[in-house]
Amino acid sequence: MCKKRSDGTKVKDLQIIEKAISYFMPQRIDAVNMFTQPIKCENMDKFILEEKQKSGVHYTYTEILAAACVRMLYERPKTNRFINNCIVYQRNTISISMNVKKSLTDNGEEVTLKFYFTGRESLAEVKKIMDDEIAKNIKPDAETHETTKTASKLCKLPNWLFKFAMACVRFMDKHNFLPKKLIHASPFHTSIYITDMRSIKLDKIYHHLYNFGTTSIFGALGKVQYVPVADRSGEMHVEKQMNLGLVLDERVADGLYYGNSVRLLLKYIENPSLLMEPLPEPELSEKELKKKQKMEKKLAKKAKKNAKKEA
Repeated sequence: MCKKRSDGTKVKDLQIIEKAISYFMPQRIDAVNMFTQPIKCENMDKFILEEKQKSGVHYTYTEILAAACVRMLYERPKTNRFINNCIVYQRNTISISMNVKKSLTDNGEEVTLKFYFTGRESLAEVKKIMDDEIAKNIKPDAETHETTKTASKLCKLPNWLFKFAMACVRFMDKHNFLPKKLIHASPFHTSIYITDMRSIKLDKIYHHLYNFGTTSIFGALGKVQYVPVADRSGEMHVEKQMNLGLVLDERVADGLYYGNSVRLLLKYIENPSLLMEPLPEPELSEKELKKKQKMEKKLAKKAKKNAKKEA
């Protein structure tokens, strides 16, 4: 087994239960916790209307959910952990996977997209990253997305060879031999997978976690509902709400940590104005600074080489 992975770093300072729990529940599907988080829409609707009037930019519920997830994963790093072969890893990147239909018809082509973030982005920056990637991939003449391209190559194989190839991929992933390029393209190797059930007029679902890959959280946003709610004085009123169905791998964090993380997520979703400013870059240690400078030199060298080839 290879000790290093391209997408994560092994967590060493674990408490006894944190280390042992994955041996009691070795598969991700063994360790799922599911619950519904109601979301009030009032503040979001006000925010969306104000931003549209002020700047002409139209934010959607899905973009607000994505930006809130990105910020929560950055500020609550344990939620960005994953378990592979009973070993706990801290993910090196923040990413979101989602499926997008090119047309809302039964036979409409579905594209699986994966978005990468630093975690410090503002809502506007998250929106731009998502809009650019979606626009690039839903056009009729769009170049096939890297994820779909990789899957289509495998699907062209005969059934027996496809099964063998997938068995090899699972083995390589389990033992940390899966190439970085495949991990980068795989939607199953992501911080969180989200789906918006509103687009097909359904309420939230509890979507299972995949045993293959490294996804520890799945979120499904349900359709808008008008719910009778009693305030503190006992007065009844109708409130516009959506349900967020969350499925979590309980092995990566305990209930208290997850609870505080979900409350932070809810705070950002219901108050999207908190996401309008990007977070500052963290101060780097001397070792991290040298690593960053080395990487920048490497990228500059690569860009120069590519420029020469094009010329």
